[in-house]
Amino acid sequence: MKSNKFLIAMAFGMFTLTSCGTDETAKTGYTEKIPVKVTKVNADKKERFISASGKVEAVNSANLSTRMMGYVNTIHVNVGQTVKKGQLLIAISNSDLQARRAQVKAKITEAEAAYNNAGKDYDRFKNLYDQKSVSQKEMDDMTAHFKMAEARLEAAMQMKNEIDAQFAYVNIRAPFNGTITNIFTDEGDMANPGVPLVSVEGPGQFEVTAMVPESEISGIRSGIDVDVFIRSIDKAVKGKITEISTSAKNTGGQYLVKAVLTGTDTSILSGMYATVQFPVKSEPASSVVLLPKNAIVTKGQLTGVYTVSTQGTAILRWLRLGKTYGDMVEVLSGFSADESYIVSARSKLYNGAKVSIE
Repeated sequence: MKSNKFLIAMAFGMFTLTSCGTDETAKTGYTEKIPVKVTKVNADKKERFISASGKVEAVNSANLSTRMMGYVNTIHVNVGQTVKKGQLLIAISNSDLQARRAQVKAKITEAEAAYNNAGKDYDRFKNLYDQKSVSQKEMDDMTAHFKMAEARLEAAMQMKNEIDAQFAYVNIRAPFNGTITNIFTDEGDMANPGVPLVSVEGPGQFEVTAMVPESEISGIRSGIDVDVFIRSIDKAVKGKITEISTSAKNTGGQYLVKAVLTGTDTSILSGMYATVQFPVKSEPASSVVLLPKNAIVTKGQLTGVYTVSTQGTAILRWLRLGKTYGDMVEVLSGFSADESYIVSARSKLYNGAKVSIE
């Protein structure tokens, strides 16, 4: 009886071992060595830098408004439309200006007639005065009459110039070649002075406006080169600082810094969020260990990188990461300079998998 129980226990144990081995093989899916590529980390001497978030904007941009109150008659453009300098964008009701222009034209006609008549009278009196036929008093009165007629004509002409200038504010035109990025009104709406009606952005050059804390602003200088990482397109471009605000009175202790993008790209659009990396001199410069983003493994809230052990197996090393440099990530701990890591594998890696280095 005992012998039968022993045989049953042995059979159950062998079945269990066989099942475990089968499950592990199914779990991993690989019984052969996984070919991998390995590379070494190079620690570079890097200057300390600070990062600040910002937004991409067009260098040439304008929000156009009117100085005259009136109803929006016609909107001649659409959002996204390309326009040329001087092109009519929005027309505002100008019936009152047209009435004033007609009144001014009538005044000009009247003033011109009076001026011409006064000029003829002046010429006649001048000849009579030269012949000693009129007195000095009569000549002075005629001269004054001619001057007043001339002044009234000049005043009427200036009124015409004023009306013409006001027409420029009821016909909103493009200040430069560009693209319509927004329209803030509809036909029939009341346009009020100073309220934006349409926005235009020029093509080509972009800039990033970022806010830098007061604790770091002293290390930033105008004219230095910066790296700008555009998040939405996952691309890093070069830039140069052009403006640094000298006051944080209205920005809560944050200083406005502008950097013009020197490496523009057709995929960059105004309004995209970006991270600007400002180099700051530090003595001595510290060594920074950088790893490519595509080599980083993420499991939950943990991050690591695969390395090759002395037994030829893949080992997942957990890391503490720091700041991002474009497509590279700074390693604060868990990895040191001149160590090797797996940069790519032909199959999915797992901890303890046997690997062969290509």
